[in-house]
Amino acid sequence: MDKLKMHTPNKADENYRKLAEMFPNAVTETIDENGEVVRAINKDVLMQEINTRVVDGNEERYQFTWPDKKKSVLLANAPINKTLRPCREESVDFDNTENLYIEGDNLEVLKLLQETYLGKVKMIYIDPPYNTGNDSFVYDDDFAQSTEEYLANSGQFDVEGNHLVTNTESNGRFHTDWLNMIYPRLKLAKDLLSDDGVIFISIDDNEQENLKKICNEIFGESNRVADLIWDLGTGTTAGHFTRGHEVIFCYAKNKSSLPNFENYNDGEIIAHGALKKISYKNPAVEITFPVGFEFEGKNAVFKGELGGSEKEYILSETMEFIDGKLVRPTTIRAGFAMKNQVEAFIRGKQVFDTKGQKVKRFYFNSKGILFYEKEKSIINPRTVLNGIANTKTGTSSLNELFGEKYFDFPKPIELIKYLVKLVSQKESIILDFFSGSATTAHAVMQLNAEDGGNRKFIMVQLPEKTDEKSEAYKAGYKNICEIGKERIRRAGQKIRNEKLGMRNTNDNSSLFSPHSSLDIGFRVLKLDSSNMKDVYYKPDEVEQTLFDNYANNIKEDRTPNDLLFQVMLDLGILLSSKIEETVIDGKKVFNVADGFLIACFDENVTDETITAIAKQKPYYFVMRDSSMASDSVATNFEQIFTTYSPDTVRKVL
Repeated sequence: MDKLKMHTPNKADENYRKLAEMFPNAVTETIDENGEVVRAINKDVLMQEINTRVVDGNEERYQFTWPDKKKSVLLANAPINKTLRPCREESVDFDNTENLYIEGDNLEVLKLLQETYLGKVKMIYIDPPYNTGNDSFVYDDDFAQSTEEYLANSGQFDVEGNHLVTNTESNGRFHTDWLNMIYPRLKLAKDLLSDDGVIFISIDDNEQENLKKICNEIFGESNRVADLIWDLGTGTTAGHFTRGHEVIFCYAKNKSSLPNFENYNDGEIIAHGALKKISYKNPAVEITFPVGFEFEGKNAVFKGELGGSEKEYILSETMEFIDGKLVRPTTIRAGFAMKNQVEAFIRGKQVFDTKGQKVKRFYFNSKGILFYEKEKSIINPRTVLNGIANTKTGTSSLNELFGEKYFDFPKPIELIKYLVKLVSQKESIILDFFSGSATTAHAVMQLNAEDGGNRKFIMVQLPEKTDEKSEAYKAGYKNICEIGKERIRRAGQKIRNEKLGMRNTNDNSSLFSPHSSLDIGFRVLKLDSSNMKDVYYKPDEVEQTLFDNYANNIKEDRTPNDLLFQVMLDLGILLSSKIEETVIDGKKVFNVADGFLIACFDENVTDETITAIAKQKPYYFVMRDSSMASDSVATNFEQIFTTYSPDTVRKVL
């Protein structure tokens, strides 16, 4: 049996292997400072392979760099011995949900997700710290150390478990700190995207130009899709101008594999008013028109009383109201959809809009607004996002759920929902590794409820402490993760109740109904040190006389569920996979993803248990190296699997 690695891969090793395959003549050896032979790349040979001439020495060249950039790259590639531990008591519908909420430093979490979610994420949205000089973010601010110390500190926490530094302008590395924080995270995030995947990144003026250069370097300038301008609908005074927008960068993993985006606007507004049904002889078409509009010949004539605000009835610039009465014109001209065109459509004739696109149907929405739907064609959305809510809307939405203001300026769910709908399919995985108040999770659930989708979300958030003076802290929310998780619980309940037509209550029993497939649950996973003791990774460094103390190579405070999730990470099995627990011959056995993985971590496992497992023919079987009840069981182990399931991959801890 093979032994599991139980740590993330060394991406430098992977990159070296890929490079060696492409350019074997560039692979060489050298002597390091300790006199040992180590691998190396002949940069002159490599540069000659990828350039028409060697770019080296003091020759000027186009590049984007900053202090400690090389260490930032090294940090992204370095392996870690960490794991994700499940927390059932804080989860919702743990056994059935496919959504994940992960607490911990997002750099380390992204490393842990590399094996399992490589190329599986359709969309990433992040709203990272903007580096305003007042915001805090995680980064390693002690670069005056050896490489070994630097990598050992990759967790980026202080002795109290947090390493949050306010990056003020007085800091000599005002941009550098932010760049060293964001670069390795984006580098790892790219690998998680599917080939047709997309990342959206919100940013303001402080780091906009630097972020674009980083994205061009990591994703490739050719994969830049667009710079979206989000009109905030409001603004803050910034000297000479009122800043009323933010930017959302959109990059693709592989732009050539990315289909065109369709504009999800329902059409053009033609008329306003309350609904009134008018029937026509054509049984295939039924059109409703606003109250107060009647047709005389080919013209729509307003004959009703003004029932509401003037704006509700303004259909063209030539309309005029006097004392609340419509006086001019008596004939309503509603865009291109005048009476003759509507009637022509009803009679079965082809109707085209002003741009020459064929009209598929006319219809009113629930507010009485007349729209037309064009024949299916690609209509690219605009890069200026107008009227898609604002941060005040986001704050109001969050306040509505909690009854108090616990979070400053969260993104509105309407914005995230628009982006998700623009690029995803109904089964897509959506990742946000700067989750904050979990707006992305809320938006995904809301969109699924509206279109019947089964999109899954993965939220990642560092448990930053809330200010002791804040309303959130006083209400019992000691860190941001507690706010995010509670927001998902409340939003999920509200969405489910609205979908089922139920009164919104605080009774969680209403969350789950056999009549609805809407997933509003989530599994909570928490970043922690490896489940394995040091001896598991460095047996050669443990003195022989101490081995008796390490007979059990698993930490004492770890549970079988903890071990299972680390095994799933190591084997690349989705963390949302279905997990069933059974008992075989008195031993707890985990069945993951309908038999793809079967694991047993109990002591004194007998032949009977192993035989019963082998007969289920799992793809993987994992157990502890020291779990077999006797030497006889160890001897029979391979023979049992050879007899009943020879193709099963057997692994031990």
